[in-house]
Amino acid sequence: MNSQRVEEWKKMIYPALKSKQEELGMLGYEQATPEDVWKCLCVKVWNGEPEKRLHEIVQDIFHLKSSVFLSYLTIQSYENDDLAASIEALIGSSPQTDK
Repeated sequence: MNSQRVEEWKKMIYPALKSKQEELGMLGYEQATPEDVWKCLCVKVWNGEPEKRLHEIVQDIFHLKSSVFLSYLTIQSYENDDLAASIEALIGSSPQTDK
């Protein structure tokens, strides 16, 4: 098969993503979804949307280590917490006047 952007293979490789999600669930990451696995690969392994062959993508999925996935989740958690804290700071610091 020819190389394509990884996004173009996404539907075809869903069973591999689902399998990795189930594996991560057995390791204690019950909240993991196939979409989380996909996003982790895009951010931590592929660094964007490179062109790859189908077998390369499936290999990347099955070789994804739980430590890499944990690192991805940790970074996402920090980013989400920072956003929530920023919004709370903006809303909480605005003076309310009753006129």
